[in-house]
Amino acid sequence: MRQFVVASLTSIVATAAVLATAASQTEKPTQKWDTTAAAQYLDKAEERWATFPRAHLERDTFCVSCHTASLYALARPALRAYTKDAQSSVGETKLIDNVLKRMAAWNEIAPYYPDQRYGLPKTSESRAVEAVMNALVLATRDSATGHLSDEARQAFKNMWYLQMQRGEVTGSWAWMNFHLDPWEGDHSAFYGASLAALAIGTAPQDYAKTPEIQDGVKSLADWLQRHADNESLFNASTALWASSVMPIILKPEQKQAIKDKLLKVQAQDGGWSMSVMGDWKRLDGSSADLGSDGYATGLAVLALTKSGDPAVVASVQRGTSWLVAHQDKEGMWHASSVNKRREISDENVPGYFMTDAASAMAVLALTASH
Repeated sequence: MRQFVVASLTSIVATAAVLATAASQTEKPTQKWDTTAAAQYLDKAEERWATFPRAHLERDTFCVSCHTASLYALARPALRAYTKDAQSSVGETKLIDNVLKRMAAWNEIAPYYPDQRYGLPKTSESRAVEAVMNALVLATRDSATGHLSDEARQAFKNMWYLQMQRGEVTGSWAWMNFHLDPWEGDHSAFYGASLAALAIGTAPQDYAKTPEIQDGVKSLADWLQRHADNESLFNASTALWASSVMPIILKPEQKQAIKDKLLKVQAQDGGWSMSVMGDWKRLDGSSADLGSDGYATGLAVLALTKSGDPAVVASVQRGTSWLVAHQDKEGMWHASSVNKRREISDENVPGYFMTDAASAMAVLALTASH
């Protein structure tokens, strides 16, 4: 009898051990990151950009930048469930008010970069960038309420009006090109079109299925599908992210190819580096930073998480672990410019741009994967 009891207990213990091991392999890691510090850094970054003299525009407005303001508009609301803030932050409110002020004067207010000062075709590029960013910011705001506001509908109306309708560029938008990667380079129109898709898919009340926009939606999807196979991994990953809310913009085999590429270039430490996200060449001739960084890792984790593919879970968990381990004590994540070596200081605000973007992208990734 005693031998039977001992054997039974041994069997129970062994079974429990097997179950515990299985559970540890499937459960998400219980890692901690400082959400309060992250929110404080993002708020500080947005204020720094909004008060930066080179960001100032007429009528006391400022640019909704790719590197800081637009990503802030996406990431800061995602923190609300963690920080328990009932209301929008001061920075969010200021950004929304800025967008609405410029939209109200859309036909009178000057673009970010007018042709008269910066040369052709900067007015067209500026208008398109701003239209897409406005739609994305307002669609994100409205997604929290489930109601698409008249303001957001007007932003989309402006965006659709500027969609290209002739030739090879049909379905895309003109995009800012100062030969500065990754957001204002020779191939950044793909990034911009991906953001447009993200805005459309994020908008509540099934906006993406609205009958009157279906021609534009089809043109956008066709253009993205035609170009996706030849884009940088940075652009392709952004499209993969956008496809989570607007699936038709990429073919299934294209989504798989992007996931495969991301998994292939994941570093041994679990992160990703901007150096593998594109064929970047620094303008000052300095060597690229090869180590894992917050922007590339955040983007990869976000895109893979949003893909919903069980096959990438282990890779996502490694990337998430990297992000948790590499949050700075001030709440931020670091990344460096792919254009030139920049120092971060209050006297050199552009030095913050990649870190601002990395911090927002890391927050989006962590709030999506946790």
